[in-house]
Amino acid sequence: MNTPQVKEFLIKLQDDIVNGLETVDGNSFKRDQWDRPEGGGGISRVIEEGNVLERGGVNFSHVYGAGLPASATAARPELAGRSFQAMGVSLVLHPRNPYAPTVHMNVRFFEATKAGAEPVWWFGGGMDLTPYYGFEEDAVHFHQTCKDALQPFGDDCYPRLKKWCDDYFYLKHRKEPRGIGGVFFDDLNQPDFDTCFSLTRSVGEHFLPAYRPILEKRKDTPYGERERDFQAYRRGRYVEFNLVWDRGTLFGLQTGGRTESILMSLPPIVKWRYDWKPAPHDAENKLYTDFLIGKNWV
Repeated sequence: MNTPQVKEFLIKLQDDIVNGLETVDGNSFKRDQWDRPEGGGGISRVIEEGNVLERGGVNFSHVYGAGLPASATAARPELAGRSFQAMGVSLVLHPRNPYAPTVHMNVRFFEATKAGAEPVWWFGGGMDLTPYYGFEEDAVHFHQTCKDALQPFGDDCYPRLKKWCDDYFYLKHRKEPRGIGGVFFDDLNQPDFDTCFSLTRSVGEHFLPAYRPILEKRKDTPYGERERDFQAYRRGRYVEFNLVWDRGTLFGLQTGGRTESILMSLPPIVKWRYDWKPAPHDAENKLYTDFLIGKNWV
């Protein structure tokens, strides 16, 4: 294993993504370095009230400690009591324009060690798109880029990680997908370290090609209060998933991570309504009938 090489890649990835997004927005991300008393720290890169991004965060963290939290050992009780290190880049972008989709991406590496035992390590990550007003060409482009990222690792890789994403980013209490998905993987440690690292690296490096063209295409689309209102309503689903189901949020909070960095994924403006549904012929209804359906886009 080459853990320093993973960290070097993650720090460069954060820089590359922030630089690419600053070119689109025209404003700079704030840089905020933080330390974790129990071990480690990170660098948060955040933009608020930008020209294009109402809020966006691209975070790097590298934390370590004497014992894994409950969220990490619930499915693998054999790891309880091991010391650990976890590092990754995680981002969420909330554009102001309702026609530009929210997006999430993360890539991460975990290692759990114990004296006298072999280290246990794995990679995880993925990216997924959450539109408010869907465009088929955007969905096809995003998924095609995800497929391109995974093609070197076998023909079955994209379909498998696409289904994993659909299953994971699903609001069970709402019985609906969070968005149109993408790819997702966790506990990746086969066939070997180099292959797993290469796959994780490819996912991270394909994020900007997957999302930036969509953002550039939709950021100046005219909109009004109606579209903003629907965007705020649908952002509520994003909040519900992150606070109820997301394992990464729970892991960060249980390990004493920086709360401001963990919760930067939440949108700045959001609304909830009681039992609201769009009318069948409204533009807003197309999100439900044409996009939140677990479709194979490529």
